[in-house]
Amino acid sequence: MFDTYQRIMPREPRSAPATIVEIDERTLDERGQWPWPRSTVAQLIHAIAADKPAAIGVDILFVEPDRSSPTADAVLADELRGKDVVLGIAGLEYRDRRYPFPPQVAPTRVSSTRELPLRRFDGHLQSRTDINRAAAGRGLLTSDAKGIVRRVPLLARIGQVVVPALSVEMLRVATDSPLLRITDRGGENVQLQVADLSVPLQSDGSMYVYYAPSEPRRFVSAEDVLTGKAPAEALNKKLVLIGVTGLGLLDFQMTPLGDRIPGVEIHAQLLEQMFDGSFLRRPTGAPWIEAALLAIGGLLLVFGIPALRAIQSTLLLVLVIAALVATGLLAFHAGYLINVAAPVIGTAAIFAAMLAATYAEADRQRRFLREAQARVLGELEAAHRIQMGLLPDPRELFTGEKRFALEAVLEPARTVGGDFYDCFMLDEDRLFFLVGDVSGKGLGASLFMALSKSLLKSIALRKKSDPAAILTRASREISRDNRESLFVTAFAGVLDTRTGELKFCNAGHEPPVASLIGETPQRLFESGGPPLCVIQNYEYTSQQIQLGRGGWICVVTDGVTEAMDERGELYGSARLLSVLREQREPMAILQAVRDDVQAFAGKAEQSDDLTLLCVRWNGT
Repeated sequence: MFDTYQRIMPREPRSAPATIVEIDERTLDERGQWPWPRSTVAQLIHAIAADKPAAIGVDILFVEPDRSSPTADAVLADELRGKDVVLGIAGLEYRDRRYPFPPQVAPTRVSSTRELPLRRFDGHLQSRTDINRAAAGRGLLTSDAKGIVRRVPLLARIGQVVVPALSVEMLRVATDSPLLRITDRGGENVQLQVADLSVPLQSDGSMYVYYAPSEPRRFVSAEDVLTGKAPAEALNKKLVLIGVTGLGLLDFQMTPLGDRIPGVEIHAQLLEQMFDGSFLRRPTGAPWIEAALLAIGGLLLVFGIPALRAIQSTLLLVLVIAALVATGLLAFHAGYLINVAAPVIGTAAIFAAMLAATYAEADRQRRFLREAQARVLGELEAAHRIQMGLLPDPRELFTGEKRFALEAVLEPARTVGGDFYDCFMLDEDRLFFLVGDVSGKGLGASLFMALSKSLLKSIALRKKSDPAAILTRASREISRDNRESLFVTAFAGVLDTRTGELKFCNAGHEPPVASLIGETPQRLFESGGPPLCVIQNYEYTSQQIQLGRGGWICVVTDGVTEAMDERGELYGSARLLSVLREQREPMAILQAVRDDVQAFAGKAEQSDDLTLLCVRWNGT
């Protein structure tokens, strides 16, 4: 999250106190491969010192003796004397036998009532003794970063000695300060004082690096410096860093901005931060602030969700999360790192828990109603009467209706079954009708049928939209209570009684047969998607046709087309079409199909529920 903040709002450098003299590929091509003779390094430092920089920081260790010449180390040491050059020190987890004693660094005065938990190293690695003694200062090069460099220790302990980072020591040498001062005000409020410059630190002596994009203006080629082509203003009164950037000689460091930059540039960016006063701090009370944000967001959800609808509750969650993210961004803009990830995740978990509790309560009530019905009725025949009672009687429902005619019939294979149909008016002009088939048979299918039908009707009455939207929402709702992994095929249609326009959606159901005036009855093979509860969060699609005056549509379940005779042969869709070509009235259509199926099956046992629904548009 903090990396994302930096990508959104990278630091804008206002000053350029540091210049990097890079030993790049061009320099190596001209001067030879690395490592160079120490005499060549001495020439480079001499050329830099000629332009009178404020201080020179060398991001290179000279640990081994120079084999090119026995006097090369002495030449480099002589060049360092009298110049404001800071050499590097590498912290080690173990004590190196070559350096049994702590390094000699500038003194640090600590004003604190506690021992600061600074990064501690057991040993160190530094340049050869004669070279090291000739330097004006020594600073730490080591970073604990694994991958992306986010924090750099500006102060650390090697043994019992407090050692400053290379960038801090360069500032001390440049300002000719005799010592460094640390003021501890408790918690994460620690200040490092270098001359008149105050730098806020974390209690462990580290500082968060606030990166600016890598820029070529920070770099000057060492070859240009050696040949005198580098502009004097690039080095004069600057904090000059020397580092190797030649390809293959340096492990580039990853930054939160997604850049891979030389490690020496991190020192330059730290110096820019200190001069510009652009700091990032993790405040002392950060955990308490984050806990308070979580509490506020949670309370808003706890009191808001019960009073709001589902969509409004989701919108409330989005607003709370947006407010938390905005709080984090505003805090970052002010220089404070507040981790709003935990409050965001916590509020989302609270929302999920409350949502689960709401649906659990609804599920509990549905189970209670089903159990109450079973206790009252007590036998399967009563269940059959209940199931059939759930189905509407079109003749009674649409008494006196002249714009359309609708007939339906359902014959379960057993006492109760999984087929169902429904029909009702969405408003004065739109008729909704539905035929469905639950997987399985018997009591289990009938119970699931009751649940599916009730949810579909409830959603249709609330939605009042196209059939695809109704089936999409129904699939999600039915799946929540589908522990037995049942599925439902469904055909839903909405007939506009003013125009004869029919919108429909087929969710894995048997293709219906439609007859448009002047056309032979044909099956509608358009599919809106798979059966309900098969694919989670599937978005169904609708199609539409135009029924002419007297046009009709007949929807059947697979109990018709898959009815079997005594030899196990299927009734089939071809036979269904041949029967439907001869009929025009909805009741005559249903009666003809039912009689033909019974004649085909003969003495064979009915294998599946048989359901038919036919709608004819008579015109306005």
